[in-house]
Amino acid sequence: MFCCQRSESKYERLDSRLQKRMIEIKRRSSQESNFRSINAIILKFPKFKEGLQEIRNVFEQCDEDKNEIIDRAELRKCLQKLQLTISEEEIDDLFNACDIDENEGIRLNEFTVLLCLIYVLSVPSDSSHNKLKILTPQLEGTFRTIIEAFLFLDKSGHGKLNKKDVVKALNDASPWERSPSHVTRTRFSIIKTCY
Repeated sequence: MFCCQRSESKYERLDSRLQKRMIEIKRRSSQESNFRSINAIILKFPKFKEGLQEIRNVFEQCDEDKNEIIDRAELRKCLQKLQLTISEEEIDDLFNACDIDENEGIRLNEFTVLLCLIYVLSVPSDSSHNKLKILTPQLEGTFRTIIEAFLFLDKSGHGKLNKKDVVKALNDASPWERSPSHVTRTRFSIIKTCY
């Protein structure tokens, strides 16, 4: 689902499931997107603040040794506490995919991605019986908006984001909002330095 520079085999199982899930969500989505431009997505950022604070609270509860990193054992306990039925293999897949800096631990930003991935994989559908127990309306709204933004950016509709999709989304705005190519390149260089 997310294009990364690391080994493909490390993400293969999870990527395949996420890609299928995003295509399914897009197909089931009968409503038209609230987003008409990248600016509409950016304007939603302040509303994420409360949802992200909830994630921080869960993270702090799960970080038993208070070192600001959740290790594999803490993650297993955390997922049990959240009453999620996830196999050891799935936990390992999620841990490996979300340990972006490969420090064998999940930091807050990585934990946010992890919970969002679990949410995407467990969004209610005909066969799903797994639902995040921590979901408040605010947090669920945050995750739904993230999914909607993803679907807006996935111009090809194949359930994956790549640079071409995002550049197209940045440049497909109304003519008066169109980003010059040098601005688009600058945005990508800033994104790369953040990770």
